[in-house]
Amino acid sequence: MDPNAYKKGLKNKLSKEQALEKLNNETFFRKTVSFYRYVILENPEKFRDDLFEDWSEINCFGRIYVAREGINAQMSVPEHNWNTFIQTINKYDELKDIPLKIAVEDDGKSFFKLMIKVREQIVADGLPIDEYDVTNVGKHLNAREWNEALEQGAIVVDMRNHYESEIGHFENAICPQSETFRDELPEVKDMLKGKEDKKVLLYCTGGIRCEKTSAYLRHHGFEDVNQLHGGIIDYARQLNENKELPNKFKGKNFVFDERLAERIGNEVISQCHQCGTVSDTHVNCKNINCNLLFIECGDCQEKHEKCCSSDCLEVSKLPLEEQKKLRKGEGIKERFHSHRKVDLSKAFDD
Repeated sequence: MDPNAYKKGLKNKLSKEQALEKLNNETFFRKTVSFYRYVILENPEKFRDDLFEDWSEINCFGRIYVAREGINAQMSVPEHNWNTFIQTINKYDELKDIPLKIAVEDDGKSFFKLMIKVREQIVADGLPIDEYDVTNVGKHLNAREWNEALEQGAIVVDMRNHYESEIGHFENAICPQSETFRDELPEVKDMLKGKEDKKVLLYCTGGIRCEKTSAYLRHHGFEDVNQLHGGIIDYARQLNENKELPNKFKGKNFVFDERLAERIGNEVISQCHQCGTVSDTHVNCKNINCNLLFIECGDCQEKHEKCCSSDCLEVSKLPLEEQKKLRKGEGIKERFHSHRKVDLSKAFDD
């Protein structure tokens, strides 16, 4: 295949509106699945194009990142094409028998188009290449082993961003307040300083961030580093298969697709950012120039029309073309992002 084929049209050309309409008219069900693997890809661009041809042919959707260091994928696969999908995976030596994590809560509408991008890294960490060896990682624990380690008092660290852990996390977890993974790595290392000889447990959504973190911590002298095999997603699957295992996860697991979250524990541990009532529903601000991700209860969604501030509510009522023009204006980020660090409960104050 021509390595420049991507530039010739190997991409989804439907608009979001067209893709959503097509998705909503489907008469079959889809499975949401995620997987990753650190593996050296000699030609990520060609690998990307081959995958796009294979998966578009069987109507797969998803968000997939490919880099020289491997692949990170979240996908929606038509149920009737599942066996063919598995065949497409196993035909590549780099993907053969890769562990798959199936969503526990799934309405079949997690993605609406196929997007495969080539990146520098499958998880951006901002670290020099000599800061870790991704082949030297910690021990993978299944759900039972994980629960036992928690009960024995091991240090447990949430390797997700603050908005993810806000709606759900494991009991007694250390939850860094970073907004990006690259900020979180050095923050966690500093938080654990002096505990290099202690048992450390790491977890994230599907395991990919913990893979790098465990290598990073081992590189910096931590002796007993462990990670939850398959992340929260696979932990939930194991609980479903073994009802005797207690659920140590509280609340929802944030996911990076149209669902935004799937419930793991029955507790609601967070609050609406606008009125303070108990809620764990994330929304994106309706103003396309803002798009702030925040927690908003049903009453506030109705009252504020899924907007985070009075400015955004005003803009959201403008015709779409007018909103797009505003996006190009000077100071747009300062105007609509100024409330990201303040109390949203005051965002509608005069």
